[in-house]
Amino acid sequence: MTVIDPDTKAGWVPEADEESDTDGTEDMPLSMRLSIADTLTLGNATCGFMAVYFTTTGILIPHLTGSDETGMARHSAATAVILMLMAAIFDLFDGLVARKLRSSPMGAELDNLSDLISFGLAPAYFVLVYGMVADDAHQRVSALAAIVVLLAVVLRLARFSCVTLKDGMFQGMPSPFGALTVVSIVLLELPFIPTLLAIVGVAWLMVSRVEYPKPRGILAVAMLGWIVAAMGLLAAWAFDAPGGQLLLQTGCALQVVLGAVIPLFATARRVNTFRDNRREARAAQLP
Repeated sequence: MTVIDPDTKAGWVPEADEESDTDGTEDMPLSMRLSIADTLTLGNATCGFMAVYFTTTGILIPHLTGSDETGMARHSAATAVILMLMAAIFDLFDGLVARKLRSSPMGAELDNLSDLISFGLAPAYFVLVYGMVADDAHQRVSALAAIVVLLAVVLRLARFSCVTLKDGMFQGMPSPFGALTVVSIVLLELPFIPTLLAIVGVAWLMVSRVEYPKPRGILAVAMLGWIVAAMGLLAAWAFDAPGGQLLLQTGCALQVVLGAVIPLFATARRVNTFRDNRREARAAQLP
């Protein structure tokens, strides 16, 4: 606002107005301000991208150039999977922080985009590279399996954005859990056909209607403990510690078993609920 001096008839602008014009934060839309939860979500995306980077530079490029440094490939594979595990930690904590503090209006979109990188692109690329470097794998079939994993995550995240679910439950295997299960299947080093079928099975679970509990309370603590333990197993395997290979395979097998058992419990619970409802309906019809 311009003010006219009654003595000099000259115009001047108050300093307060100058400060308000130069301060961009006051006029910044609320949707452009990042919250603490959004920062954690961006950490999730960064970990996913770096997982792709280490998979490329440490596994794929040495294979294409004919390098015989198996230790480098092992370290890079472990690093890539540890980064996916770190992305899962960021994904776990950004939801907790958003519920405790606040989330910006673009928090949900950031979360979906970050999950697509860390739990869609990164594990699918890991499967693709596995098909290129494994001795008994078929590259084109592995590429098809990688596409199936990626599309399953895309469909799951899209459905999660537009479907209202009952509190405390996910519909379909959560994408972080699915990504870690896919990677665990690859690290088990099973024959190609069982590996392929198991990967496609996980992709189906991610887009299925099977219910999975959300990681809250004790379950969140248990999940965090499991992720930290998995990091330790990967580190022991990467540095060729005594029994590291066996420990890693045991951990991967447990991850796969959990992915298969949880749907069975969910299905059994749904069947029991259906039976109880039928019994109550019949009891209500009796005179």
